[in-house]
Amino acid sequence: MKLDRDAIKRGVIDEMVRDAQNAGFMDPRPEGERRELLHSVLAAREPDTPVWVFGYGSLMWNPAFHYAEKRLGLIHGYHRSYCMWTSGGRGTPELPGLMLALDHGGSCQGTAFRIAPEQVQEELEIIWSREMIGRAYKPRWVSVRTGKERVRALTFVIDRDYIRYAGKVPHDVQAAHLAMAAGRLGSCMEYLENTVAHLDALGIGDGPMHDILARARARHYCGDPPTGHWENGKWRTTVKRS
Repeated sequence: MKLDRDAIKRGVIDEMVRDAQNAGFMDPRPEGERRELLHSVLAAREPDTPVWVFGYGSLMWNPAFHYAEKRLGLIHGYHRSYCMWTSGGRGTPELPGLMLALDHGGSCQGTAFRIAPEQVQEELEIIWSREMIGRAYKPRWVSVRTGKERVRALTFVIDRDYIRYAGKVPHDVQAAHLAMAAGRLGSCMEYLENTVAHLDALGIGDGPMHDILARARARHYCGDPPTGHWENGKWRTTVKRS
């Protein structure tokens, strides 16, 4: 299933969240709370400044929102990390996937998108329906260097108190889940390959992501899925060492 603008507006993500909630694997953020959070985030931006959004994962290659301009960007204080378990979009309760988020420390190169002033409310509502329907992310205004200019951009960082926060996952565990996990939105492998391909196309050097991809491909050809269990909201993997 392609997660495009129309699918988001049709409520595809809401449907997946309801399924995950009914299965006991998700505590969604109520709509009223989401709206209040969006209002407070917009109120916190500097007056009369453009609204930019910083993407570091699927937002780079599948933004699904309208934008007026995009640039390469660099932020400090956060890094791209496979640090969140998912049992829905790209995983199942029996074989959860791992998703990217911004975690504390380091730096990250990605794409900054500028939204036209007259479209800010509508486009951020699209993004909110995609990123903020659960409790995994915290919206943050960050400083993004784009060439010789700095812009303020909205991005989404992991909430370390989130029950599915995985922390620093061992490389072999990452590889096993990224190679094998899949859900209604597709496979983790597809997500990883698309992200690395887009980083390459943009000329963004990210050695750790290439290393993860190489490990996942090796594990994929092995054909040996990981096993494990949920414990206090965390997935505990038992994986054969290769």
